[in-house]
Amino acid sequence: MKSLAGVFPVAPTPFGADGAIDERAFLRLVDFALESGVDGLVYPGMASEVETLKPEERRALVEALGARIGGRVPFIVGASDGDPVQAALRAEEGRRAGAVAAMIMAPNALGRDVAKHIAFYGGVAERTSLALMMQNAPAPMGAGLAPEEVAQIARAVASIRYVKEETLPCGQHITRIFAAAGDAVDAVFGGAGARYVVDELARGAAGTMPAIEIADTHVALMRAWRSGDVAEARRLYNMSLPLLAFQMVFRVRATKEVLKRRGLLEHTAARAAGPALDEADMRELGALLSDARGLFTVHAPRAERAAA
Repeated sequence: MKSLAGVFPVAPTPFGADGAIDERAFLRLVDFALESGVDGLVYPGMASEVETLKPEERRALVEALGARIGGRVPFIVGASDGDPVQAALRAEEGRRAGAVAAMIMAPNALGRDVAKHIAFYGGVAERTSLALMMQNAPAPMGAGLAPEEVAQIARAVASIRYVKEETLPCGQHITRIFAAAGDAVDAVFGGAGARYVVDELARGAAGTMPAIEIADTHVALMRAWRSGDVAEARRLYNMSLPLLAFQMVFRVRATKEVLKRRGLLEHTAARAAGPALDEADMRELGALLSDARGLFTVHAPRAERAAA
């Protein structure tokens, strides 16, 4: 399999007015990502409100994602769980749906005990044939491993082929992972909402895994970077930063509101904990979208507040 690279957005989970999963809306988002030209997709992750999903809900959408993509681009299944047996079961659900890799967060409960993480990932690797992506997220979500610890674990568990690095400073950590891991991993991706993507790419990151609401912008940025047009990549990055800063505060609620204004979601209901947007936030988001109107190649958003 060719090493994974490029823009792999994490799909959110749409909910209807009744709080149930809206599969039709989910598939619209998949279609939007494909239309935008993404290199692949990830589901579920933190941006999917994964912690709120029932096993049958996540399984249904993983299967729907695999069927909709139909092999046109690779997808990575989110399989994080503190129990290696459960993580492997989630990975296998993804494999059966067509996933090419499983992203598994280094569990916070293991702290920075490298031996325990090696045993954990080794336990997963024994139970699935999928390539593994170690997601190194900061505490309290993840373990917040040092780059050299990430490399040590990857060297000990051959199935770990990828790393998604999200601990700060992300760029420095990517450099240190490469220095310590050598050829033990095929690629390192940036995360953290693509807020540091240009620095990450300059340091050798293979790609980025942001939220999905400006997938077309991230694709344009990646294409500019790959073509050697660093100035254009940086221009797109600078234009996107205000929206990414807004999303950093409101997380999935900002993502869903932008998607609604792009005509891709009817409802913005969220299960995850976090602040809601008030009237002033809605106006500010409208202004940000208006300022960034040149970023969108498909489904141009409405700058005004969408009707409830």
